[in-house]
Amino acid sequence: MEIHESRHDRNGEGRGMYACPMDPDVIRDAPGECPKCGMDLVPMDRSDDRDMHAGHGGAEQDFERRFLITLPFVLFAMALSPDIQQWARFQWIMPSGSLWLFLIGAFVFVYGGWPFFKASKGELSHRNPAMMTLVAFAITVAFVFSVAATFLFPGNSLYWEMATLISVFLLGHWIEMRAVRGATGALAELAKLIPPSAHLVKDGNISDAETARLKVGDRVLVKPGEKIPIDGNVVDGESSVEESMITGESRPVVKRIGDAVIGGSMNQDGSLTVLVAKTGKDTALSQIMQLVREAQGSKPNVQHLADRAAAVLFYVAVAAGALSFAFWYFVFPRGAIFAATVAVAAVVVACPHALGLAIPTVTSVTSTLGAKNGILIKDMKGLEIARKLDYVVFDKTGTLTKGEFGVTDIVLAGTASGAAVANENDLLKFVAAVDSRSQHSVGKGNVNEAKRRGIAVPEAKGFVSFPGRGATAIVDGRNVAVGNRKLLDELRIAVNDVDAPASARGSTPVYVAVDNGFAGVIFLADIVREDSKEAIRKIRAMGIRTAMLTGDTQDVADAVGRNLGIDAVFAHVLPEEKAIKIKELQRGGAVVAMVGDGVNDAPSLAQAHVGIAIGAGTDVAVASADIVLMKNDPRDVVKAIALSRKTNRKMAQNLAWATGYNAFAIPIAAGALYPSYHLLLPPAWAAILMSASSVVVVANALLLRREKLA
Repeated sequence: MEIHESRHDRNGEGRGMYACPMDPDVIRDAPGECPKCGMDLVPMDRSDDRDMHAGHGGAEQDFERRFLITLPFVLFAMALSPDIQQWARFQWIMPSGSLWLFLIGAFVFVYGGWPFFKASKGELSHRNPAMMTLVAFAITVAFVFSVAATFLFPGNSLYWEMATLISVFLLGHWIEMRAVRGATGALAELAKLIPPSAHLVKDGNISDAETARLKVGDRVLVKPGEKIPIDGNVVDGESSVEESMITGESRPVVKRIGDAVIGGSMNQDGSLTVLVAKTGKDTALSQIMQLVREAQGSKPNVQHLADRAAAVLFYVAVAAGALSFAFWYFVFPRGAIFAATVAVAAVVVACPHALGLAIPTVTSVTSTLGAKNGILIKDMKGLEIARKLDYVVFDKTGTLTKGEFGVTDIVLAGTASGAAVANENDLLKFVAAVDSRSQHSVGKGNVNEAKRRGIAVPEAKGFVSFPGRGATAIVDGRNVAVGNRKLLDELRIAVNDVDAPASARGSTPVYVAVDNGFAGVIFLADIVREDSKEAIRKIRAMGIRTAMLTGDTQDVADAVGRNLGIDAVFAHVLPEEKAIKIKELQRGGAVVAMVGDGVNDAPSLAQAHVGIAIGAGTDVAVASADIVLMKNDPRDVVKAIALSRKTNRKMAQNLAWATGYNAFAIPIAAGALYPSYHLLLPPAWAAILMSASSVVVVANALLLRREKLA
């Protein structure tokens, strides 16, 4: 697949992103060892079963295999334990039962505990003791104590407690990794969008070819109901294309000759011949995958807080275990077995795995949800800040407006001026004929309006251009002049005063003369996007003020601002001055987002607390933005802010659960309820609680996938 080419060179060496199978927060752009736990990093974006087995899924299956192999031995150890026999009211005496318990315990300790020992070695070698060190420490304490009770001094051992502890840890990590895999599967899902083969058209013949081998300039045929294999331009045919998985656009988009199409989108009802324009890492889907990788690798500020808390929690756990043993052995003596059991439970229940997973799982789901809605997150810090915005500042041209002129009003001069033009369509016919020979953006607006009205535009002869003023030509045998007031003054054509309607305020007037008589005025303005007013209204409903930056004149800017209901309008602002305006808002303590097209707005996007590039389309790698919106739809800014608020709410919930769980569970595991209620938390139940807390935060993060960003 084309997407594979972007992460494999010709020698087959991976060039994608790699993650720790135990800690999804650790992401690197090359294979190696996890700096936290020392485990081998595995590819993040493998999509087929074989690769999944070798990658993240391989680590998951390793925990599954070790759990299933050790489970019978764990049950055997429980059956041989005097405590279990007493509780279950049965008796099973085997010759050399304590020796059998030792052998079973040693096997489960070594084989079942191996992943934890390996990971703890990595944590300690990097001076970063964390969850795996705690697990290894807890089961080692239990095993060493049991061996001593078997061979050095008479007493009850902790073999069955240790064995069940390891079994529960293996099961918990297996379940947890399955859940994490569900949270981090965005790249695999994106990779599946690209079909493995395409219909290559060459010398009039059609043959199937691997998508990865297509080159720029190749032509491919896309039949109805097939996925478009690669980015290109339509050179033949017409069809509707479903682009929702790429751009978030819910409605099919009509594609005709000359239109760009995106690899991975679905062709619907017609055949298209596509000229390949981009391959490899230049394709839109490859760029999207890269941004998703970067988003999953970036950390919001709250993640650093969680990291510090998890590091502190390791020492809290060790202290809780040591103090628990000391209290129950020396201060409130209950014997070595009781003290060791409480100490192990306290260490186990305090493992900070839930705290370590609380944020990374949410960011992974967020990047997936955003991509499905056409919102690409480059930096999680920007998304985190977006929830507390005070101002959203929009560039005008190309963001709130379409960047093209459209007719707002037509005012006829009437027959008194000596130019008999019967109606608006007649006036437009003459104007469009002249402007069809011009390249001016205002002239294009007149031509487009004539097309929209279905007016047949005649040929203009004798075309003469007057730069900066307008043009003249002969249309249907009549002399027509189209331009500004200065042109008509030069031609000595008297212009009657025209009452411009209120809707024409801030518009550009185009004066028209026919046969040396003033015929009327056409008012044009940059067309405001249909969705801009709704976007502004929704942003203000969120309690956020809006502003607009433009290089246009004040009257034009004010007209657009009034139309949209924008709070503050800044006109006559050059591109290099936009960042200064952002600074002025920030000086007052406001948290500011800038929304622009990512080209002229690059300095202001970088200056803002949150830079949002809008309408990136297939060019999604906008360097100066924190968030990239695939469509030219200002309403997606509302979606991005909603995504930020929902994401931060999930992060807060996960952090509250992870920290609250420890605050509640550690004292209970340490025996706080035993003196009054004789309630004690066995190590195995402590392990179940610890694993369950991790699964809870992952499951809570997965609920984010159901959220709607409307």
